[in-house]
Amino acid sequence: MNQNDPPTEHILACLSSSPSNAKIVRTAATMAKAFGGTFTALYVRTPDSDQMGKEDCRRLQQHIRMAEQAGADISTIYGDDIPQQIAEFARISGITKIVLGRSSVHRRHFWSGPSLTEKLTTTAPNLDIYIIPDASAENGYGSGRKLFTRPLLPSVRDLLITAGILSCITLIGFFFLQLDFARYNIIMLYMLGVLFTALCTSGYTCGVLGSVASVALYNFFLTEPYLTFHAYDPGYQVTFALMLTSAMITCTLTTRLKDHAKMSAQAAFRTKILFDTNQLLQRAKSEEEILSQTASQLMKLLNRSLIVYPEQNGNLGSEQFFGVDGETAQNIFSAPEERDAANWTFANKKRSGAGTDSYPDAKGLYLALRTGGGVFGVIGIDLSEKPLDAFENSVLLSILGEGALAIENRRNALEKEQATVQAKNEELRANLLRTISHDLRTPLTSISGNASNLLSNGETLDTETRNKICTDIFDDAQWLIGLVENLLSITRIEDGRMNLQISPQLMDEMVEEALHHVNRKSCEHTITTQYGDEILLVNVDARLIMQVVVNLVDNAIKYTPVGSVIQISAYRKDHQVVVEVADNGPGIPDRAKAQVFEMFYTGQSRIADSHRSLGLGLPLCRAILTAHGGTLTLRDNIPNGSVFSFALPQSEVNIHE
Repeated sequence: MNQNDPPTEHILACLSSSPSNAKIVRTAATMAKAFGGTFTALYVRTPDSDQMGKEDCRRLQQHIRMAEQAGADISTIYGDDIPQQIAEFARISGITKIVLGRSSVHRRHFWSGPSLTEKLTTTAPNLDIYIIPDASAENGYGSGRKLFTRPLLPSVRDLLITAGILSCITLIGFFFLQLDFARYNIIMLYMLGVLFTALCTSGYTCGVLGSVASVALYNFFLTEPYLTFHAYDPGYQVTFALMLTSAMITCTLTTRLKDHAKMSAQAAFRTKILFDTNQLLQRAKSEEEILSQTASQLMKLLNRSLIVYPEQNGNLGSEQFFGVDGETAQNIFSAPEERDAANWTFANKKRSGAGTDSYPDAKGLYLALRTGGGVFGVIGIDLSEKPLDAFENSVLLSILGEGALAIENRRNALEKEQATVQAKNEELRANLLRTISHDLRTPLTSISGNASNLLSNGETLDTETRNKICTDIFDDAQWLIGLVENLLSITRIEDGRMNLQISPQLMDEMVEEALHHVNRKSCEHTITTQYGDEILLVNVDARLIMQVVVNLVDNAIKYTPVGSVIQISAYRKDHQVVVEVADNGPGIPDRAKAQVFEMFYTGQSRIADSHRSLGLGLPLCRAILTAHGGTLTLRDNIPNGSVFSFALPQSEVNIHE
């Protein structure tokens, strides 16, 4: 068969506590491997499963683990008709072959019903059923098993409830008898009493006792002759027989319905836990929260103390205890072998502790939170009181799988985010290198050429030419100095190394000082200032805010034609000081407004000396203002041009008279 072809065979192995069930699991696993098909192990949970002995529970858990190690999908279903449940599951799941055991013990009585194998063969005639002989029955397993697995001796509480119900029914029946009510009304009272007994007690025992006692009490107290077990009317014998039969049937049906209701409630509860677990893990914000939510859901499911060991740097970290009583949980998991079992589980990715071959003396069962990507922690479950049942084990593994998958998804998301950030940084670095290599070449070449010209021909050049060459060298050098300052500033801000020297400053004074450091070509433009009569006081680093103003004004000088007007205004608005730098140049297209604050963006249209721009000025301005708790915005100037404005929180003005 081609490896790419989908599997055509689906093998089903039926799980049980029988000692020979291990052979059944191994046979089914071998068949699945031979046929290249899938393997499913099914356990049918009946109302009597809760009464399974410790040894049977231990064997059942071993068989489940064996099936898991063989690659089987473990499924658990509810029902009291095992053959019908197996046949229905096989139909829904697409099972093609069933492997189960057959006892070698023959029927002891002619009235014995058909075996499970015979019933299943009749219920699912179209399935291939492979029977594995169960020789263990000859050694005592099954031959000495009780017909009823429920405890025959009821509790004192159940006996008192039964006695109380029957006493009340007898008193009411005696009252009805005094009122000349019909006999069938009294009989229905006792039927009602049997129903209440079956509902209020556990098992069949009290229901059966109540049925027999009802007939006896009715005969003793409410039939003539009174206070005897004799009856004058010979027809009463039939009445008593019918009454007993009806009571037994009522008791049986009521108990069965109660058991089914209990199992349905358990299944609904566990299904809700699984659903809630998925929702809670999706909303978890950290690995610690994922582990905490996983442990909390397991506590709801199992009602047992837990211990959680998170993975930290390739080893198990500090333990976390979960339980109704935290101190009790610490006492349970305090022994050295508990930590050793957890470390073994972490290293080997297999369960250990109670009920396993590794560290069987431990009180806890240790399971790894793992996926194909690794182990993310270990969870220990207290098994000192009783072992897990099959369905609890199945739901437990599902919750652990959900928790491990949530941690893996979170780590993958973080890695993807880090990769995205790294890729962006690499892109920025590449852009910087490419821009520097391209745009710095011109001023450096100009400085080198002009300096070489002065060295070679300085004596022959006239004064005007020498001054022009020196001015060009000075402008290029100043541009390079400004570039280095911007690079250093934006690097310090992004790395968090920018130490702000905050102090109260007057905004108009900072603007006027900044205008002394703007581009030399400012004389080719008309720069005006406008301040209000109010005192505009802000708590800022004056040097950095002046750098913002210089960059905004230089940007306006660079991208507007000679003779344009640049207006700087400052005013107070809503407890903020607002500074605007407006020009009447060509303006910025709408498509470019969202990009002007990005690093290395210089626009599409370049003017004469736009090569002297790495696109760092505006991003630096925004970073500085953000560090001060301010904002930087851009809008169109009317009728033409652009307006850059920034706002800073206003500082309080204290006037001392």
